[in-house]
Formats: sequence, structure tokens, C-alpha cells
Amino acid sequence: MHALIIVDVQYDFLSGGALAVPHGDEVITVINRIQEDYDLVVATQDWHPVGHKSFASVHPGMRPFDVIELAGQEQVLWPDHCVQGTAGARLSDQLDPCRIEAIFRKGTELDIDSYSGFFDNGKRKNTGLAGYLRDREVSVVSVCGLAADYCVYFTAMDALQLGFDTHIIEDAVRAIDGTAYAVKRAAFLQQGGKLFGE
Repeated sequence: MHALIIVDVQYDFLSGGALAVPHGDEVITVINRIQEDYDLVVATQDWHPVGHKSFASVHPGMRPFDVIELAGQEQVLWPDHCVQGTAGARLSDQLDPCRIEAIFRKGTELDIDSYSGFFDNGKRKNTGLAGYLRDREVSVVSVCGLAADYCVYFTAMDALQLGFDTHIIEDAVRAIDGTAYAVKRAAFLQQGGKLFGE
């Protein structure tokens, strides 16, 4: 079984959003077109509580994109985004939901971030995604969505480490920082990951 994992196609990561990924809206048409090619389609959703510790606004004197240590991990501070129950946290209405069988929420713990769709950044808790895929005998996953250099990358790397044959769909991802993504993309390939749409 081959699963498509759609990562964080939410309003706050799209044009006009609190943490808009440059050209992020461009992935939606591609993702809608390719969903029918997969046996299973799932999505992830960034779902932060108010006052999440990854928000620059809760650290006096700090600004978005400053770096601190949080729960023993290096943490980039972000603008407030994808707060539970807000419009910005919703999956885009332009994303075709018909084939999405399950949505896995991440970033729900106040004191630790979660880039990966599988685990929080400290790997203290899992989201249930790996078990869901294994229960459905998925062996191959393709990852798409936003942002390529953060949540897509960490989801893909965890999928590799969990033993899934893992692909990133290049035409269906966009990065916050293209240079950073190029470095992470190389690391993904070095670990045995594959790319579609080169």
C-alpha cells in the first residue's frame, strides 16, 4: 500500500496567513490532482494551544525567527500561528477533502513543538500516524505540503527512520527558506529518501 501524507495545508501557511510560506498556495492544485494515485490519503494539521512556547509572543524581548532552547531542543520562535479553533488553523477549503481518511494533529503540547507528523520534536509522544499506516499495511509513503524545510522534511525523515519507503513530491512542496531546504533535501537523499517530480 502506498499512502500520501499531506502536511499542514492550512490557512496560516498560505498567502496572507500568519506564517505564510512563499508560493505555498501553488501546492494545492498539484495535491488535489495526485490524490487519486494513492491507496490511502491522510493529512496533518498544526494545532497549537494559545500561548504555545514556540511563539515569540510568549518570550519577552524575543522576535519571530530568533532561536532559543525549548525542552532540550533548539527552537525557532514563530509568529503565533495555527492556534486551535482559529480560522488560520483550518485546512484550506481549496484542498479536496474527499479522499482524506484521517487527520493527525500535532503541536498540541504547550511546551514542545512538533514539526513531524509522527512525533513531537523531542520524540516524547507520537501522533498515532505510524500505527495508522501500519494497521493498513502501508509500506510506501509520499509526503507533500508545507513547509518543505520544516514539517515536510521532518515528517519524511521520521517516515524513513520508521522503515517506510519514503518519497518527497517536489512539485507539491514549498519551503520557507530555499537554501535551508536544499541542505535538508540532500540529507534526506543521503538517508535513502527518494524524490518525485524532479
